[in-house]
Amino acid sequence: MKLIKTRFSYAALIAFITLIAATFATAQGPGPVDYSKTEIKATKLSDNFYTLQSVPALQRPGGTMGALVGPDGVLMIDNQFGPLSDKIVATVKTISSTPIRFMVNTHLHGDHTGGNENFGKMGVVLFARDEVRNRLAGPLANGPYGTNGKPYSAAALPMITYEGPLTFHMNGEEVELVPILRAHTDGDTLVRIKNADIIMCGDFFRSSGYPNIALAEGGTLKGMLEGLNYLIGIAGPNTRIVPGHGEAVGRADIVAHRDMIVAIRDRVAQMVAQGKTVDEVLAAHLTSQYDVRVPIAKETADRFIGQVYSELKPAK
Repeated sequence: MKLIKTRFSYAALIAFITLIAATFATAQGPGPVDYSKTEIKATKLSDNFYTLQSVPALQRPGGTMGALVGPDGVLMIDNQFGPLSDKIVATVKTISSTPIRFMVNTHLHGDHTGGNENFGKMGVVLFARDEVRNRLAGPLANGPYGTNGKPYSAAALPMITYEGPLTFHMNGEEVELVPILRAHTDGDTLVRIKNADIIMCGDFFRSSGYPNIALAEGGTLKGMLEGLNYLIGIAGPNTRIVPGHGEAVGRADIVAHRDMIVAIRDRVAQMVAQGKTVDEVLAAHLTSQYDVRVPIAKETADRFIGQVYSELKPAK
């Protein structure tokens, strides 16, 4: 999706941001999606931890999932769209003989929670931040994220919620759930698989595309930078960092990503201080020096700049 290079109002930008969100993060939103040709691929990252991804990528890309397997059962991080639940279960059975017992939602969006109801009905215990349950239980602020504004069913709601860090001790691992405050959304969780030295971020870090600050769901630029700084602080030289979308990276990549956000923020702030409109800021192409190294840059740059402008522009 490409932004039309004409002048438009700030209200039109917000409508555009909402449309972009609908395109990239819907679970079963408008328009048919053919799930029949999609398979779920498991990639082994350690003796007992795997990532799971859609292959080929859907026209509405689903988030990366994780699975800790072993004799204590399977702990999963996120799921994707409801129609893929059976395929996810089938793939998990190829890497584990034990059932899925627990599932963590890293945030509310349907490309990470669209299968909640199916897994809940299987008896899987769902975990998430309080904010995630509260948003899923009520009309979603941004309807295109999988429910068209309707609440999730009771079976799809996380059964156990938390405000502070939470730790699983299973399959020889310590798995820490760490709340990341008001970053991509107001309900993000970082998942740290300590012994394996793997961290899953959900969508407050993506290696594919520019950052997405979901303003309608409580996301903030400040919180995203704080989350990235925390991630940099706990990551070691060999830590594998699995984003919500895109390929796994190392600590140095997170530092470069954080520095890019800061540089773009400062440029937007300078233009805001000069009284520039959002149209003028977008026309300046402030991401141009980074576009070559950011996958799907064209599709996500204007969305990100618009979100930064919205946060930095003083309220009237």
